[in-house]
Amino acid sequence: MNDAKEVCPTSTQKRIKAGAILVDVRELDEIERLSFDVPELIIMPLSELENRFTELPKDKELILVCQHGVRSLKATYFLMYHGYNNVANMSGGMAKWALRQFPIKGDLTAIDMPVDGGRCC
Repeated sequence: MNDAKEVCPTSTQKRIKAGAILVDVRELDEIERLSFDVPELIIMPLSELENRFTELPKDKELILVCQHGVRSLKATYFLMYHGYNNVANMSGGMAKWALRQFPIKGDLTAIDMPVDGGRCC
């Protein structure tokens, strides 16, 4: 299997505008505190992914995301294993997205922000 494609929040913003779908794999309690404010957001917690992944479209680009990018990377590999070819992991997750001041809903204090802020493309 090939390595998973990773995209930064800035590239993710552009891809969403071009029709990609963001798939949030965080658990519901995390999402209730702070969520992405993007169109067509799909919420599919990692704990449900194995049983529900067939609900995800194969004909659109999917960008998986979690709090910091670790769980969504696992989810990306899982989908690749199951025949999803147009998937990517958003590196840095919600923490980097919020740091870039991209659209969110909820309490920003609900996440640990990266210390250095990291670089984004």
